[in-house]
Amino acid sequence: MIALHLIPVAALLGPALAADQSHEGHQMPMTMMGALGSYPMSRDASGTSWQPDVTPHAMGHSMRGDWMLMGHTMLNAVYDRQEGPRGDTLTFISGMAMGSARRESADGDALTLRAMLSPDPFMGKRGYPLLLAAGETADGETPLIDRQHPHELFMELSGTYAWRFEGERSAFLYAALPGEPAFGPPAFMHRMSTMASPEAPITHHWLDSTHISFGVITAGFVRDDWKFEASQFTGREPDENRYDIERPRMDSTSLRASWNPGERWSLQASWADVESPEQLEPEIDESRLSASALFTAAVGNGGWWSATLAWGRKDPTGHEPTNAVALEAAYAPNLEWLVFARAEWIESHELGPDEEIHDAGKLSVGARREFQLGDHIRLGLGALYTLNAIPGALEASYGGSPDGAMIFLQFSAGT
Repeated sequence: MIALHLIPVAALLGPALAADQSHEGHQMPMTMMGALGSYPMSRDASGTSWQPDVTPHAMGHSMRGDWMLMGHTMLNAVYDRQEGPRGDTLTFISGMAMGSARRESADGDALTLRAMLSPDPFMGKRGYPLLLAAGETADGETPLIDRQHPHELFMELSGTYAWRFEGERSAFLYAALPGEPAFGPPAFMHRMSTMASPEAPITHHWLDSTHISFGVITAGFVRDDWKFEASQFTGREPDENRYDIERPRMDSTSLRASWNPGERWSLQASWADVESPEQLEPEIDESRLSASALFTAAVGNGGWWSATLAWGRKDPTGHEPTNAVALEAAYAPNLEWLVFARAEWIESHELGPDEEIHDAGKLSVGARREFQLGDHIRLGLGALYTLNAIPGALEASYGGSPDGAMIFLQFSAGT
């Protein structure tokens, strides 16, 4: 299987980023502040979520007049093989391309505009094979089981305005169509502990599936290393048409508290009342809880390691609540090698033919070797292998406990 992974940087905004570091006499600031307040920009993750301050920051930057432009592109061409009678094979393209523009006023207030697109819809409505995954629908009629759904063409179109006060205090307003409300850890494709893996977590729909909501307004307050925020957003997950902009309903609410107790840590706890999230079960609402801890540290000469521990809980009306836990880690001893792993456990009522809740688990381990092709171009070769823990009652339909595997070629530019 082959995966093409075009990672962070100026690939979206092009070579002009590198060539325009001092356009019109403007120099890049030595320390760039975050979009929501007076803290390092490296703390910003997806939506309005936070990550550790020491997280490597691979965005390309350029000044155009009073605007600071940033770009980040990640593309995956993946061959995926999942064993057993419920498995399948597929070659597909996924990823994202993100661009943002920020302008600060003389008193420190800041406006940030951000857009993120994905090629996921081109893989087809049924997404790609992933045993034990469930969520959303492929055709608007049947649930999508043992496959990871494609994300929307428009993953984020947002604007954020931050008012900075004396000391390390600020208030902000984030509006998006689509965008990410204040719930859960950063979306999985933005977490350092798992972003190198082309495999989506099966815990996605407990932890961060709200990262694409068609209609989000978030208001928040930052004081020192604390952030408190509330969102009003559309609870319904995107439908099977992955190319459109859906009508905002603004019928759901979330609250999140985040704390970065040191430069290596980022903690959050959140709650959400989600109105009718599933298209096929519109009468069912969900209450959700989430808590997570992210850790990142520098290692040796240019190396790093990062880990995430996250828990999520869904409590649907008229059904028993279910839980999910994910533990992820990635280790890069230098610029050439990266190893990563993820262990997950879920309680799911979607895997069997009835509404019975089944426990299931997954362990994935992978590695990638990169080669420098030019000043800003790298080529990597990697692979991952997955062990699935199938519940006994479902072993007959799965053919025991089948495994999965991916091999990928990774190309990165501008890092």
